[in-house]
Amino acid sequence: MTTVTSPIDLLAAVPFLIGYQPSDAIVMMELQDESITMAIRVDFPESITEGEASALARKFEGSDGALLVFYIPESCEDAELVIRPISEALMELNVPLKESIIIVGDRWRSLICVDESCCPIEGSPLPELNDSRITAEEISRGKPLPFRDLAEMTRSLNPRIDEVVVEMMTRIPAIDYENDPISQQRDGANAILDFLHDFQVDRICRDKRLIATVLVRLRDLQVRDFALGTMDQESDLYFDAWRWLLTKAPAGFIAAPATLLAVAAYERGDGALANVALSKAKEDQPNYSLIALLEQLFRSGKPPTIFAELRAELHPKVCAALFSGSISV
Repeated sequence: MTTVTSPIDLLAAVPFLIGYQPSDAIVMMELQDESITMAIRVDFPESITEGEASALARKFEGSDGALLVFYIPESCEDAELVIRPISEALMELNVPLKESIIIVGDRWRSLICVDESCCPIEGSPLPELNDSRITAEEISRGKPLPFRDLAEMTRSLNPRIDEVVVEMMTRIPAIDYENDPISQQRDGANAILDFLHDFQVDRICRDKRLIATVLVRLRDLQVRDFALGTMDQESDLYFDAWRWLLTKAPAGFIAAPATLLAVAAYERGDGALANVALSKAKEDQPNYSLIALLEQLFRSGKPPTIFAELRAELHPKVCAALFSGSISV
């Protein structure tokens, strides 16, 4: 994320951090070495208990500081019932509150600044996102404009089914777990690599048979875990590829690409999209093996680096199983 040097910068950064323009919400951001390393969004409650505020604050324990932006609903009668407990919980944990902003309607005000010449009590008009330095710098880095709202973000993942791909999927034989699954699982892993290579060229895969093979073979957990292991959090390739693939997946084949996208989105700081993708997976297969683990992880607020640690530990084992002949089913 571009360096945030003012409240105006922060207001522009929030939609990029969570993927869409929030409303009726609290956005809490963690600072490490003057950079925003985590952003979480929660619905703005009518009130919050000390225990609930402490649970939120603990996600920032040990950080260099926290930034808070409160998008106060029109129906809220007393925002202090929410703002004060969260602020006090952070202070009790010795987490410096670097900025705290309230937004009511189309006006904003800093609760930290005491200079009424720049932060009048009645607030200031919200700046235009398109006019922001943050917007220019984020777009120059290849990041798209945030969605207008969560509904628009959700619609961006709606299926655009290719019937030719669906028909080809019916011709791909199921993995024979009774006899020799390894060769078919290995073919699935190689199909993943071929798909990513093709997609890298111009952000589309035109080989419909390859798309069909990837979607079918991803239903195998070993192949899915191989796909997870190939990911690199520094590259947008995987985020773009899984997002594109998800829109091609028919019912019954959505969970795997959706969970892959959820991981890729979480790693790049798009927590809202990660949760939307996870919801897509749950709608498709409520008992899918990875959903409960990711739900727990996303709620915990743990840093995205946890996936890099898991890959370093598990991916060599998956590769050995697929390409050396030993595998457990």
